[in-house]
Amino acid sequence: YAEAGEEGRAAQDRLAQIARDGGNVEEFGGGWRLRDLVRALRPHQWVKNVLVFLPMIAGHAFSLGNVLWSLLAFLAFGLVASAVYVLNDLVDLQADRRHPTKRNRPFASGALSLAAGTWMFPILLAAGLGLAAVGGAALFGVMAFYTLTTTAYSLKLKGTLGADILLLAVLYTLRIIAGAAATGIAPSMWLLSFSVFLFLSLAAVKRLSELVHIEAEGDQRRAKGRAYTVEDRPVVAMIATSAGFLSVLVLALYIDSPEVSGQYARPEILWGLGLGLLYWISRTVLLAHRGHVDQDPVVFALTDRVSQVTGLVFVLVFIAAVIG
Repeated sequence: YAEAGEEGRAAQDRLAQIARDGGNVEEFGGGWRLRDLVRALRPHQWVKNVLVFLPMIAGHAFSLGNVLWSLLAFLAFGLVASAVYVLNDLVDLQADRRHPTKRNRPFASGALSLAAGTWMFPILLAAGLGLAAVGGAALFGVMAFYTLTTTAYSLKLKGTLGADILLLAVLYTLRIIAGAAATGIAPSMWLLSFSVFLFLSLAAVKRLSELVHIEAEGDQRRAKGRAYTVEDRPVVAMIATSAGFLSVLVLALYIDSPEVSGQYARPEILWGLGLGLLYWISRTVLLAHRGHVDQDPVVFALTDRVSQVTGLVFVLVFIAAVIG
């Protein structure tokens, strides 16, 4: 917990440094309203944490114990991720205030004071790591590594060309590893490989969306703190497409592997997952290229009707393959 306190003080030091460097961080009066505190946690982003349940689902290891341990990992990840979101908002305060949508975030808009943020970060971090410790040394180790990695991303690496999207893919995959650590179910290399390629694709979609919006505004060539310019749009779109298609290839190879025949009553039905994913990735990249995707593809998937229907089809296909 002492480390969490040090991280909170580091956030305060970082803000002071921004001001010294000419960032002119202006702190509005702010407040402590519950609604704004909850918004600062970005609870809609917690949907990403359902990935901790994948080792149990993919391994068909359904039991009350595994569900409870996976739920604990879900909550721990949510708290730690929210802590880092708060830190990220504090560090990117001035850039967010110039952004057309991010300026409405609680800290950027002044709805929450900076003092609230510098207390929220260590409290959330300590609570998340405390829950992870209950889940055992393996889960705590994964969460500690996630904390260090995502903090490094927020403070420095998100402005590093190429490394930023690769790191985002790793951070998503760490959620799967956390679920495995919590339940003791070893994740297959198929699952981990699939995850890295799929989330590399989504990370590239996020950057592509940012570039499309920047080009539409026409007053700058790159987003503040990012390494990509509007001239990189075709390459970023290519990365998003190729990484997404590679995830489909991994899924296809998995469906045709010997491991599948013993786990599913009708494994051939799983080909529906590959076709559906191929369609969804192609459509998402095209919509992002047209500027119709929110900068966060997770938010897009949650609000887009076609994505919702596609997700439901995925669930039905999986169930059909299991029960035959």
